[in-house]
This record gives sequence, C-alpha cells and structure tokens, in this order.
Amino acid sequence: RYAVLESELEDFFYKLDAANTEIEESVALSAVDETSITQEDITKLSDLASDAPVIRLVNRLIMEASDLGASDIHFEPESSTFSIRFRIDGLLQKVETLSARWADPVASRIKLMAKLDIAERRVPQDGRIRFTSRGRSIDLRIATFPSLQGESIVIRLLGQQSVQLDLDTLDLSSYGLNALKKALKRPHGIILITGPTGSGKTTTLYASLNALLNPALKIVTVEDPIEYVLEGVSQLQIKPEIDLTYAAALRSILRNDPDIIMIGEIRDRETADIAIRAALTGHLVLSTLHTNTAAGAITRLLDLGVEAFLLASTIELTAAQRLVRKLCPFCKSPRAISETEAEFINAAVNRLAIPDTVYTATGCYHCKGRGYSGRTSLFEAIEIDEIERDIIRSKQDESPLIKASRQRGGTSLWQHGIEKALAGETSLEEVLRVVEWRKV
Repeated sequence: RYAVLESELEDFFYKLDAANTEIEESVALSAVDETSITQEDITKLSDLASDAPVIRLVNRLIMEASDLGASDIHFEPESSTFSIRFRIDGLLQKVETLSARWADPVASRIKLMAKLDIAERRVPQDGRIRFTSRGRSIDLRIATFPSLQGESIVIRLLGQQSVQLDLDTLDLSSYGLNALKKALKRPHGIILITGPTGSGKTTTLYASLNALLNPALKIVTVEDPIEYVLEGVSQLQIKPEIDLTYAAALRSILRNDPDIIMIGEIRDRETADIAIRAALTGHLVLSTLHTNTAAGAITRLLDLGVEAFLLASTIELTAAQRLVRKLCPFCKSPRAISETEAEFINAAVNRLAIPDTVYTATGCYHCKGRGYSGRTSLFEAIEIDEIERDIIRSKQDESPLIKASRQRGGTSLWQHGIEKALAGETSLEEVLRVVEWRKV
C-alpha cells in the first residue's frame, strides 16, 4: 500500500478519462494519395487534426512526457499499429500502442501546432511549438521524417526541467572541473566539449557561460536550437533556410565587438577556421564537437583541415562528457563483484582495497520500476600546455596526448565512471553501457 497525493489522484483520473474518450469517440479517417494531394485533401487533413480526440491525445502525451521528465517523444507509424515512445534518462521506452488510423491525424495535428505544411509528407520538416503544461512553459522542437510506413515525428522537449547552470552542481570529475575553471579564466583561446548527442555538452557550456557572466564582458552565442535563455547574453538562432548558417552568423558576430563567443557546434572547416581566427584575435571561444574522446577533438579538427600550428596556438582545453543514469536511492541493492570486474576496477582506479560489492538496479514505486532516477555526468579533460602544443604541432596520434594528461593527474571517462559505481551513484552495467572499457 502506498499513500498518494491528491494531485496524483487528479492526474490518474484525468488520464483515465482522456484515454476512454479517445477510444469511445470515432475519428473519420480517409486515405490521402501522397503523390497528388488536392485542396480537398488538405481540408480533410486539417479537419482530422482539429478533431477533439486527436487534440486530447496529443496534449495528453505531451503532458505525460513532461511529467515523467522525458527529453523526447517518438511517434512511429508501423504496418498495423502506431507506437509512441518516450526517451527517459537517455533510453527509449514504449508507452502506448494505438491503431494505425491515428497516425495521419496525429501527424497533421502536430504539424498544425508547429505551423508546418500539413500537405507535405514527402520531405522532412522542422518546427517549434510553445506549449504550457501545468503552469510550466515548454519549448517543443518538432522534426518530421517520411519513413516507409508513414510520417515519423520526434518532439524534443526543451526547458521542461529547471536546470541549475552551476558548474559545481554538474557532477564533473574534480580534475576536469578544476581544468575547466582554469581554462575559463584565460583571456582568449578555444575550449571544446565533445561527446555524442544528448551527453550534456550544451548544459556544461551554458554553465560555463553563467560562470563568466560579467557586465564588463560582451557574450554572444550562435546556436541550433537555443535551449536555455541566459540573461545578459546575446543569443542567436541559426536559420539555414535563409542562409543564416554558423559561418555566416560568426562572420557578423566578429564585427560586433564580442569578448566571449559560444558556438553550438563546429561542423565544418569554415566554422572551425572562424573559431580559430576569433581565438587568435583575442576572443574566448566555447564550442562542442562530435567525437568520442577529449583527445579525439584534436584529430577531428586536423581532419577538417585546420592547420596544426594554428590549432596548437589557440586550443586551451578539450573535454569529453557522457551521461549515465543514477541508481534509485530507494531500491538500489548490493551485489558481489566478479573476478573480471575486480580486475578492471583495480586497473582503472589503482586502489589497494577493492570492495566486495557494488550496487545494482532493482526497481520500485519511486522510480516506476526502472531502478534508475535521474542522470549524472562522466567527464574527462585534457589541459593544453606546452607539452601538448608540441604534440599537436607534430600531428601525432591521440596516445601521447592521453599519456601527458594522465601524468598531470587527469582521469578518463572510464575511470570517472568506475569511481561513481564504487560510490553507489550508478551501476557498473550502466557505465559499461555508456563508456567503452579501456585499460588505463
């Protein structure tokens, strides 16, 4: 038996009533020929999207995703069904399976909300929706994709959770946090945070900007999309459809006398060259890059065509980040460590005494059976000093950079993950899921 809040009971009955209404009310669907859409078809699609059950369904799913702290909603048509999945703590979970007849009206409803062309189902479209749920304002980013079975749609929920943009609360490694703070005090240069999509890079950059906020400094960002609004910072959203690309925006920004520039992502040679030029002319540049390791950022920039001597002169710090799920504090349970696990734990952290047990996920009411609740950061950083600059100039591989960082006391993503598993913050299984096991 569990005690529940009155608000939880209200939510339960609201969802139950909404679900029953969606089942009971019929939705008149008609097949629309994708190759020859007429004005009558467009009117029909618009009528379907405005039908009350469809509106209730879409609103309910967005509210549920927001309540569960989901980062994305995936609407996926299949041959005979229509699946809805939420991405919670980095992993997708199926939450509902509907009849395939819902696919077209739901897609049309979402596109109407985002002011997209409901008649165009042959090419991808992108849009945004401002949605209010329980007094909270949520920015929804919409992406449509024409798949074999129909139009697949992903809604990314931005700003549905209050994020503390404070470097000290991001759970970065102690070495990495100190290295990042040190680099942020530099008057100019480039700071790079690397990692895959959804690894927390942008949040770390925002927290870094928050630490740099000063009325005496002009801070400008170029982003796609703008995920958080920072007071005292000039933020620009790129718009490729009107040729406002990263490169075009940066060229304009450099003429507006900034002190600090944040670039959402370095994607090509032109953007990289402008970032280098900005650093050379006395600006502090923060950006992200899609590589797997901190050392890999150097290799990636060299592969883009950046001159090694220019990169060595401007780079101040390169870091890599991942997010792992945190064990639910109410139900995590200890288990014995195997001989193989003891071996790689010992190699990673060089402890004299390895514990006999670690914690693993179980599942309970509080975490809704998942065993995990929330996420925490894994972080590695490489400070760039004279030794590292010489390595970059000579275009050596990643190994010398990694070795030099370890000699300074730097820790890898793998080491940071093992430390958090031993502390009971996450599980070894979760660390192995996110980070490749590497001998140190």
